[in-house]
Amino acid sequence: MRYQWILFDADETLFHFDAFAGLQLMFSRHDYQFDSTEYDYYQSINLPLWQQYQQGEISAKQLQINRFTPWAAKLNTSASALNSAFMQAMADICTPLPGATELITALKGRVKLGIITNGFTELQQIRLQRTGFAEVFSPLVISEQVGVAKPHIDIFNHAFALMGNPPKQHILMVGDNPHADVQGGINAGIDTCWLNRHAAARPEGIAPHIEVSSLAQLQQWLLG
Repeated sequence: MRYQWILFDADETLFHFDAFAGLQLMFSRHDYQFDSTEYDYYQSINLPLWQQYQQGEISAKQLQINRFTPWAAKLNTSASALNSAFMQAMADICTPLPGATELITALKGRVKLGIITNGFTELQQIRLQRTGFAEVFSPLVISEQVGVAKPHIDIFNHAFALMGNPPKQHILMVGDNPHADVQGGINAGIDTCWLNRHAAARPEGIAPHIEVSSLAQLQQWLLG
């Protein structure tokens, strides 16, 4: 195999991330009916915050609190408590993506595996424990802990340092987000694989080394 290291994104690359289902579960635990109209409103707040976070304009904490502020007063609780409850609900409904378990099993022992995620600590660790992946990935690099998010080169350099700075031609970054994962990997000087499960159009100016439509296809490409 040409790679010694494969770095994965987490959400929607290894794990399903169904935010609507997670929010519905979390709010139902507060006896609150959360519908698709409210989800659209949530996303109108959440998505711009993620953009600001990835551009380094706000902290992880600000993102996590600001996205729940409108509901905190309604439910007589804090935005921070709602965020924790959301992370818990997301962990409760978490499942690996199709092909993830097979791919990890096939790669284990043949290549070193790591994770670089912009997701949050509270969710990543529980989820890796529950899916049995916790022992497999090292390093587990979480933007919230590093203080900088993909696509920034610093989070990649942080990961490379933890990996003992292997030659860059032996590292592959796999992710579903062309802006964060693919452009981030390109900025860091490593090969990238875009997991494009929904046949999205390729953003202008972003050229992954390889594009696959499933993890099974990635497995086939890596292991032939």
